[in-house]
Amino acid sequence: MTLLNILTLPDKRLKTVAKPVEKFDAELKKFIKDMFATMYDAPGIGLAATQVDVHKQVVVIDVSEDKDQPLCLINPKIVEKEGQQIHEEGCLSVPNIYAKVKRASSIVVEAQDESGNAISIEADELLAVCIQHELDHLKGIVFLDHLSTIKRKMALKKLAKEDD
Repeated sequence: MTLLNILTLPDKRLKTVAKPVEKFDAELKKFIKDMFATMYDAPGIGLAATQVDVHKQVVVIDVSEDKDQPLCLINPKIVEKEGQQIHEEGCLSVPNIYAKVKRASSIVVEAQDESGNAISIEADELLAVCIQHELDHLKGIVFLDHLSTIKRKMALKKLAKEDD
């Protein structure tokens, strides 16, 4: 397995909108394994292909304590949303910055697995937050985009200071 390079802000490639996956082949399966290895190594609970400069609709997630419940969503779409929750989020592409973000409290996602089979997942709590966060990446959105202008500017300033 290969550890992939995770893009961080202000890298403009994080704003790229991902394209649907059309080929479900050995290359895709290897890429997914590399994504999981990268996410676990980081360490994180979710990673979108956009974050590793591959602009395809692929996300990997594992919100379990023991890191033993890997979930891969390909060409995912949220088809139902319900309620609201506010959760403190962080991001591997926005290191050491955390902020409260409002998201749906429960969702239903339709996607494909690594073989191209249709799957449907009902998620709530942290899993729902993580899925929404990662699907945003596929649209070129980072969690800071959900903040007020003032909070976003403060977070970006803090990020710039850490780079110095």
